Amino acid sequence: MASNDNDSNSGSAASCPVDHSTRAAWLQQQQQQQQQQQQQSSKPPTVAPSKLSTSREVSSIPRVSIANGNSESPSPHAASSISPSVGNWIYPSEKMFFDAMQRKDWDPKAEDMRMIVPIHNAVNEKAWSEIKEWEKGRGSEKCGGPKLISFSGDAFKLSPKARMLTLLGYQAPFDRHDWVVDRCGTRVEYVIDFYTGRKDPKRPDAPSFYLDVRPKLTFEGACMRAQRWLSGWV
Repeated sequence: MASNDNDSNSGSAASCPVDHSTRAAWLQQQQQQQQQQQQQSSKPPTVAPSKLSTSREVSSIPRVSIANGNSESPSPHAASSISPSVGNWIYPSEKMFFDAMQRKDWDPKAEDMRMIVPIHNAVNEKAWSEIKEWEKGRGSEKCGGPKLISFSGDAFKLSPKARMLTLLGYQAPFDRHDWVVDRCGTRVEYVIDFYTGRKDPKRPDAPSFYLDVRPKLTFEGACMRAQRWLSGWV
């Protein structure tokens, strides 16, 4: 589902459920490497930045706001990052992605946005679906389900689990994000590590991801992890 919101109303391209900049740069690098390996004789047509789409897709991720009956205040960009009809976060457009990467001097290619934006949106939806699995049966059903309060990202800050796995010789995640979820007035923190996934033999050129989504090691998060671990033995 697309939104008719115009990019000129938004002051920040990061007004989506996950800061897309690091992942977008990684995706672009992956695509460039794949294009070099293919050694195609003809080059694909280029897309001018002025021709990039400004339409935005409404996510399935509900946003906490005063209108929802919660005390959390919307961000300064709430008017452009939330759908006024359903109250969900809205993903950035192709042009917003391109402009954000340009501001960070990452030399984006306009034609890459058509691949990067749908993947970014799909990764966010996958993260939210896993959070909803963690939240299932924990009380949020009585107020319409969990809602996303806020998010932050830091690709260079390893979570304790990722740091331990890296020391054991496993690959480090290429991105890490922290989401704060509202459970009928209770704040629950989640951490998400983004890893490069295994290639699909049938689609060797398609980017692949693995998401490690779990509650942070707060008291509530530790209890949730323990319950899930114990349920696997029942």
